[in-house]
Amino acid sequence: MKLIYSLILIIMTSGAQGQGLSVKLNHIAVQVTDLSTSKNFYENIIGLKQIPDPFNDDVHVWFNIGHSQLHLIENGIVEGEQDKNSHLCFSVINMDKFIERLENANITYSDWPGKEGAITKRPDGVKQIYFKDPDGYWIEINDDHIRP
Repeated sequence: MKLIYSLILIIMTSGAQGQGLSVKLNHIAVQVTDLSTSKNFYENIIGLKQIPDPFNDDVHVWFNIGHSQLHLIENGIVEGEQDKNSHLCFSVINMDKFIERLENANITYSDWPGKEGAITKRPDGVKQIYFKDPDGYWIEINDDHIRP
């Protein structure tokens, strides 16, 4: 997961736009241990819409994430404890409704420092919560839906 974020950062900061290249994020791939469990989580908890998988091989699930995609790939290897600094972030319009969804699914969340049931409020007013997916990857949900 750290490699994916590093590559995205390199592409976004390499100056490719200024060199006449058009670079955009195509997809993020996340390795999971149980495809069915992860599919259910990202579909029913996060609320992503599944899209067709061109491989059709029972080890991939693809989701639409705006102008990009999230690919879940079942491999069975997840690298130990994940660092919260490496996380996927999704924005929601109604934070309270999303928190209700988490609570109904018995998923605990915290603020950035780790206080369970708390919400971080950034200096610009954006609210954030954090929790883990079934493989221990960190997820941030925020209400920063105003920015493109």
